[in-house]
Amino acid sequence: MAYVNTTSATTPSFFARIGTAFDAMATRYKQHRMYRQTFDGLSALSNRELADLGLNRSELRFVAWESSRSQAD
Repeated sequence: MAYVNTTSATTPSFFARIGTAFDAMATRYKQHRMYRQTFDGLSALSNRELADLGLNRSELRFVAWESSRSQAD
C-alpha cells in the first residue's frame, strides 16, 4: 500500500509579516509596561516589607522581569 504525503511551504505575505511584527512590538511594549509597574511597586516597599515577602532588594529586577513575561503570555 502506498502513502502520499504532500507538504507545501507557503511564504506569508508582506502584510502578514508586517502584522506579525506589529503584534510582536505590541507584546514587547505590554511586557515592558508590566515590568516597570512591578519594579516601581516593589521598589517603593521598605526593606522590612520586602523581607516579609521573602525578597531582597537585589532580586527586584529579576522578579519584575519574570512577572512581566508570565503575565503577558
